[in-house]
Amino acid sequence: MRSVLEGNDTLALLPTGGGKSICFQVPALAKEGLCLVISPLIALMKDQVENLKKRGIKAEAIYSGMSNHEIDRILGNCIYDTDFKFLYVSPERLKTDAFRVNLRQMPITLIAVDEAHCVSQWGYDFRPPYLEIVEIRKFFPKIPVLALTATATPEVVNDIQEKLNFHKKNVFQKSFRRENLTYFVMNEENKMGRLLRLIEKNPGTGIVYVRNRRRTQEIAEYLRHFKISADFYHAGLDSVTRDKKQSGWMSGSTQVIVSTNAFGMGIDKPDVRWVVHLDIPDTLEAYFQEAGRGGRDLKPSIAVMLYDNNDVKELKTNFQLSFPPITVIKNIYRTMCEHYQIPMGEGESRILPFDSDELCKKLTLKPVELINALSFLEKTGVLMLSEDVKKQSTLHFIANEETLQQLYQKNNDKEDFVKLLLRSYGGLFSNYIKITEEEIARRAEMQVVEVENLLLELSKKDILHYSKRSAKPHIIFLQNRVPEDFLYFKDEIYKKRKDVAQKRLNSVLHFVENTKTCRSQLLLAYFGETKSELCGNCDVCRQSASLKMKRKEKEAIQNEIIKYKHLSNKEIIQIVSECFSEKKVIEVLREYIDEN
Repeated sequence: MRSVLEGNDTLALLPTGGGKSICFQVPALAKEGLCLVISPLIALMKDQVENLKKRGIKAEAIYSGMSNHEIDRILGNCIYDTDFKFLYVSPERLKTDAFRVNLRQMPITLIAVDEAHCVSQWGYDFRPPYLEIVEIRKFFPKIPVLALTATATPEVVNDIQEKLNFHKKNVFQKSFRRENLTYFVMNEENKMGRLLRLIEKNPGTGIVYVRNRRRTQEIAEYLRHFKISADFYHAGLDSVTRDKKQSGWMSGSTQVIVSTNAFGMGIDKPDVRWVVHLDIPDTLEAYFQEAGRGGRDLKPSIAVMLYDNNDVKELKTNFQLSFPPITVIKNIYRTMCEHYQIPMGEGESRILPFDSDELCKKLTLKPVELINALSFLEKTGVLMLSEDVKKQSTLHFIANEETLQQLYQKNNDKEDFVKLLLRSYGGLFSNYIKITEEEIARRAEMQVVEVENLLLELSKKDILHYSKRSAKPHIIFLQNRVPEDFLYFKDEIYKKRKDVAQKRLNSVLHFVENTKTCRSQLLLAYFGETKSELCGNCDVCRQSASLKMKRKEKEAIQNEIIKYKHLSNKEIIQIVSECFSEKKVIEVLREYIDEN
């Protein structure tokens, strides 16, 4: 805070829950003028603006989905009302001419950049719009920038400062060590059985992370079968449903939330006692952030990762798919230009509807390969994908066979349409399935709007649940079309990106398969802290302590524990520790508990 108040460009590395927000809120309140906060997280923007307003502090946020009238009102307030202190915007907003014209007139006193690792192309979550921040700085050459992140390797730390044009290097880093958070990694074939035992032993609030949207619902239903209060959450649900599920978990009426990585960003619940990953995360940065949502109240919490050998294979396969060859990327660019009938030397600023299914068929590609190739084109500045490209509508049938028969009798015009849906997508009765309205329209020989209206009608009749994407995905061509061989792809940059990603993958695999180094030490070393102490509690530390214990001594402790097994754990430790080391008694007792 003092560094910012002195007018210095500042980078703050603070762990999840480490107080990043007050680092810009306090200096901004101490100064005259307005603080511009750049954040990619709509949930966080809304939450912080609401909390500031509750304290009588004038703050606003501009995000997608707002009307032009509403945006104009907010911009006017920030220009003319000198009491306004905070304006939150997404990085994409910085590029628009209308916003820039208004921004120049605002009394900006500080620029705060949240999730600053997104500005680095070597970071795990690089977002090209973040590169616009340096252009905004030109309007306010004497105004300091405060960059904030919870996850950055030493290489990314340097790149952030360079990309944001820091006047001089200036980094504040709090240790990433979480004394109250214990890490466990287990190779487990029966993940669901282990998850149940974990929840039984740790009855507090928890999060279960999985990759697949469908599995979020399956696992939540599985837990409810065992009388555990659980719900599921993923980005395919509509905003009202997501808010309702989130509120239930935040209030404590739902004990367990099963989610994809869409859950948690900008959500601050202090009393999360455990976080379980049922799939291996893509990066240690993502894992550290997600696991770090446990124990923000500084009370003991656990972070558990359960994996099997198939998970390791899947992680390696996903890595290969995420780096399509340059020849494939160029071929996709050419095919897309032909598909959209864009002639050479034209196309700049054209906004066109994006149909991934149609393009995948044309190019015989998997959707993940297409999206990854387009992400590379996006990073070169050729085009830009709307946020909705990666989102799809979802469908789930809630009616039974009898209800469907009644529908057919009353509305025989619906029978063919319903049967077409059931033929086109498997699992509609048991899960939320991603659908593409354009593909259904082609098969049914209907207009897309007719398909949407029919799905909405069936949803109102409680035949199915239709969660429509918030907007039709589109693609924006930022430059005129050029021959694909002229696309700017430096082999060394492509190779460096792949090498960095390979290194990141290797770090995850090493963390998962490691049996010799303390989990906490491994994580801290990845983020540049190479001289940390053993945590003494993770699975590796416990195993090491157990091996060091003499067999006879261990057997003696076991025999003593058995004598008092009718007592509580606390009483057992108190009695047996009169003859043996308390640490060793606890270790043996933990083993007994883990083995039931």
